[in-house]
Amino acid sequence: MSTAKSWQPDSWRKLPIKQQPSYESESALNAVLADIKKMPPLIFVGEVERLKAQLAKAMTGESFVLQGGDCAERFQDCNREAITQKLKIMLQMSVVLCYGLRKPIIRVGRIAGQYAKPRSADLETVDGKEIPVYRGDIINSFEANAEARKPDPNRIRQAYFHSIATLNYIRALTKGGFADLHHPQSWDLKFVSNAPKKIEYERIVHNIQDAIVFMESLGTHEEKLATVEFYTSHEGLLLPLEEAMTQYVPEYDAYYNLGAHTLWIGDRTRQLDGAHIEYFRGIANPLGLKVGPSSDPRDIIAICKALNPRGEAGKVTLISRYGNGKAGKHLPQLIEAMKGTPVVWSIDPMHGNAIKTDAGTKTRNFDDILGEVTESLNIHKTAGSKLGGIHFELTGDDVTECIGGSAGITADELSHNYETYCDPRLNYSQSLEMAFLVSQLMAPGKG
Repeated sequence: MSTAKSWQPDSWRKLPIKQQPSYESESALNAVLADIKKMPPLIFVGEVERLKAQLAKAMTGESFVLQGGDCAERFQDCNREAITQKLKIMLQMSVVLCYGLRKPIIRVGRIAGQYAKPRSADLETVDGKEIPVYRGDIINSFEANAEARKPDPNRIRQAYFHSIATLNYIRALTKGGFADLHHPQSWDLKFVSNAPKKIEYERIVHNIQDAIVFMESLGTHEEKLATVEFYTSHEGLLLPLEEAMTQYVPEYDAYYNLGAHTLWIGDRTRQLDGAHIEYFRGIANPLGLKVGPSSDPRDIIAICKALNPRGEAGKVTLISRYGNGKAGKHLPQLIEAMKGTPVVWSIDPMHGNAIKTDAGTKTRNFDDILGEVTESLNIHKTAGSKLGGIHFELTGDDVTECIGGSAGITADELSHNYETYCDPRLNYSQSLEMAFLVSQLMAPGKG
């Protein structure tokens, strides 16, 4: 790791790196990156600093982070309907959580840049042939043949423009009057009729509707409901692109990644002496750090000090991802070790709960996801720490990728509308139901 004074956006290149594609033409890659460096940034520095200030409040329990979106975005989903549906479910979940938790909700999408994915292996076997794995639309094609799976640097340029288009439409929706989606009348609540807590859900919906009508009667509709604050995030995996999106901002005397408001470092790339930590320690954006069963609390403390040497509140979010029934073995020790280190605590109840059906289909069980949320929340309550956020892989569409929930999706039904290119996501009804359940678990006075 280089010293603070010697850090530059490219100083990561001197260190060992994981999860990177191997391009056939280095000159073609460099030409694409040079073009991107000349392009406008996706976001504004003021937005980054505003998010950091809000995350500082999540650290103290004054607000709560809802982070969600696709496992891996696809270029083909950069369209009006898909973007609207993603924003719609995030907005509606945030309203339910705001009502239940009685605190502001910080909305952060896995969107406008979540095009790269780490993989557990470099190769896979398809129809008896060994080919490179799919690493996300920014790197190669999902099409299962050797030629399509070759890393193509031109896809980085495509990812930039798809991110710009996505973010532009998000800004139009959030600033141009999206208020009708706050209203429960516009929500698809068919799943409620089958829900064990049907009466409770209906009561919550009725109370939310009454609260919104009351606010509108006070004349706050236009100011408070017609616009929505929404931030973007992605895993900072493909470092050549992240470097190209990094700029020095004289007003703040700091470097910022202007490709997203916040980025996170994955469980596979958080080596203290590795390239990813070296890059991320030099930027001023708020950062997430995934921590799983392999995490050593001593390493996590050292990483947090590297990422946040000045101890800024809201700078680092620890996102635990252990799996249902496993948090009790790891999380209490981590919480104890982190005392005195300023972090926002969040949960990712998705990545530790992947299973395969008898037919070999990758899925997740709604009850396992909720189980990890419940277990982790109880651990934080016992430890006296503040759970400040939750991180879901979800979609606003009616896919069939995760089993369970009141909609009752079974393993046999997964093939009906299984669309993900990578990991399974909660669908619209499962996501909204999860928000209802989490809001009840975390309601003031519970526990």
